[in-house]
Amino acid sequence: MGKSTGFLEYERLEEGYAPVAQRLQHYKEFVIGLDASQAQIQGARCMDCGTPFCSNGCPVNNIIPDFNDLVFRGDWKHASTTLHSTNNFPEFTGRICPAPCEAACTLNINSDAVGIKSIEHAIIDRAWSEGWIKPQIAARKSGKTVAVVGAGPAGLAAAQQLARAGHAVALFEKNDRVGGLLRYGIPDFKLEKSHIDRRVEQLVAEGVKIRTGVLVAGKNGLGKDSKITNWAGETMAPEQLMAEFDAVLLTGGAEVSRDLPVPGRELKGVHFAMEFLPQQNKVNAGDKLKGQIRADGKHVIVIGGGDTGSDCVGTSNRHGAASVTQFELMPMPPEQEDKPLVWPYWPIKLRSSSSHEEGCEREFAIATKEFIGEKGQLKAVKTVRVQWQGGKMSEVEDSEQILPADLVLLAMGFVSPVAAVLDAFGVDKDARGNARATTDFTGGYATNVPKLFAAGDMRRGQSLVVWAIREGRQAARAVDEFLMGRSELPR
Repeated sequence: MGKSTGFLEYERLEEGYAPVAQRLQHYKEFVIGLDASQAQIQGARCMDCGTPFCSNGCPVNNIIPDFNDLVFRGDWKHASTTLHSTNNFPEFTGRICPAPCEAACTLNINSDAVGIKSIEHAIIDRAWSEGWIKPQIAARKSGKTVAVVGAGPAGLAAAQQLARAGHAVALFEKNDRVGGLLRYGIPDFKLEKSHIDRRVEQLVAEGVKIRTGVLVAGKNGLGKDSKITNWAGETMAPEQLMAEFDAVLLTGGAEVSRDLPVPGRELKGVHFAMEFLPQQNKVNAGDKLKGQIRADGKHVIVIGGGDTGSDCVGTSNRHGAASVTQFELMPMPPEQEDKPLVWPYWPIKLRSSSSHEEGCEREFAIATKEFIGEKGQLKAVKTVRVQWQGGKMSEVEDSEQILPADLVLLAMGFVSPVAAVLDAFGVDKDARGNARATTDFTGGYATNVPKLFAAGDMRRGQSLVVWAIREGRQAARAVDEFLMGRSELPR
């Protein structure tokens, strides 16, 4: 694969970024992708390693050595076909996936991994610019109807696969635009929404009927005092959906944010990240919002060290925050992993995002004890240093601090899907509150309710976009097999 001696001759080349001062002035993407010749050289680094651990490390099992080799040889159109054979939306993963494939790359054992993600990015962008991506309309209609509830990456992938199998698919989304977390979670500077829009056009051309602004839930909706983003204009009862369609697939997200119930939580200025981020995306789309949560001139503290926290950092800096500090409860991980110990698995190591480079103080092994306010408004945060021994956390004596804070954003992950929705359908839940369903080859993704299936974060809990795409594809095959007795869809 690639050039037999390429990994010895060429070094890894990273994608570039626009200067910080320039990119902070807007919400557009700022990554500078590889050009054709650079991508070919990077493809040449792919080793003829015998066992492609990269494909195994990739949740959708991309055929990575093949498309690397095709790019090296200049056969970009065939590379696009190969890439799409396992992944419906490479433009999403080529931009926002953390690339577990690269962690599993054989070259990564004692050198720098092949730049798989950057090559994928180059392939899909060229495929769109060359006009190679066309609607794939089913030659025959099955006469079967399927409702997909939740238009995030899992729902989009499932809807597309089912439509291509010939079924009449209706895709329901509670918000006013399609995309789920892609639309109203991930900032535009990481994923411009035009990428979603052109895929929506493709789905519609393939026969998918999209209904936005429809909340599928029981009479109590999402539950009392729900903080979950919901711009629905109408509600549909689960019973109606089950009666109208031959199969129903639930692909909503794990939208219940993890809370921090410490004194002062009720103060104005303490918000979930998923209250903050969707609002900015909506404004970027041209909508007008009253009372948008803004960071202008404020001391911002982001609690949570993951990707969502990083997105809060980048958005706060674009608002013009006075300062941004990010808390992480765990100790700072090593800058370099012990490769012989962890390869080919995803390593725990210090990762700095482009948002961190734009301006952010990072605090590790720190816990929040109290939010302090005046007249109901947040003014400061009381913290304490923590230490970990034997997997247990304890406070460090005499380490309490009070830090100024005008805005706190809680980005500590997500607990589960919305229980009220699963309960309205009568779905059994696992110990973590997810829809109970297996991924077995036979009978996979089926819930305890006849003809009702679940996939993506609704089934597996909080996860990556690439895992959602995988589950959507596999669930589509399970639904197709349920309806037709057999399926030719890939798993």
